[in-house]
Amino acid sequence: MRADARRNRQSVLDAAYEILATEGLGVPIDEIARRAGVGAGTVYRHFPTKESLIEAVVLNRLHALTDKARSGIDFAEFFTVMVEAGLTNRAIADVLAGGGYQIPADADAALHAAFAELLQEAQQRGTIRPDVTPDDIQALVIGCVATARHRGATALVQVVVAGLRA
Repeated sequence: MRADARRNRQSVLDAAYEILATEGLGVPIDEIARRAGVGAGTVYRHFPTKESLIEAVVLNRLHALTDKARSGIDFAEFFTVMVEAGLTNRAIADVLAGGGYQIPADADAALHAAFAELLQEAQQRGTIRPDVTPDDIQALVIGCVATARHRGATALVQVVVAGLRA
C-alpha cells in the first residue's frame, strides 16, 4: 500500500473511532469521510461497507477490552472498565446492546471467554456470588450504561458490584 493510501486509511479509522464513539453506529459514511478530510470514495476503497469500517473500529476496542480482562485485573475493576467503555464510546454501547451490528463470532467469543474466566476466578475466590453468569454480567453492564447516562455511573456501579459480591 502506498504511503498516502496508508495515511488516508488511518485518517478514516481515526475519524471513525472519534465520531462513532460520540455519535454511535448511526453516523453516515459521508460524515466520517468529511471528518477524515477525504471523499466517501476513499472510505469505500478501504472499507467496502459501513459494516467493515465499524468492524475495524469496534474490534480494535473489543480486543483491548479482552486483553484487559486477561491482564489479571480484579473483577469489580473490570466491570467498571466495561461500563466506562460503554459510557465513553457509544459504538461500544450500541454493539454490547445489540444495536444493529453483529460482533464477529470470534471476537465475541474471545471477549465472552475472557470475561467468563475472570468471573469464574472471582467466584472461586469467593468474592462474587456463585450463581452469577457471564450473561447476567453482560445484561448488568448494558443496564448500567443505559441508566448511568441519566444518573451517573459511579454510585450505580458500586451498587451493582456490591450486589454481586458473595
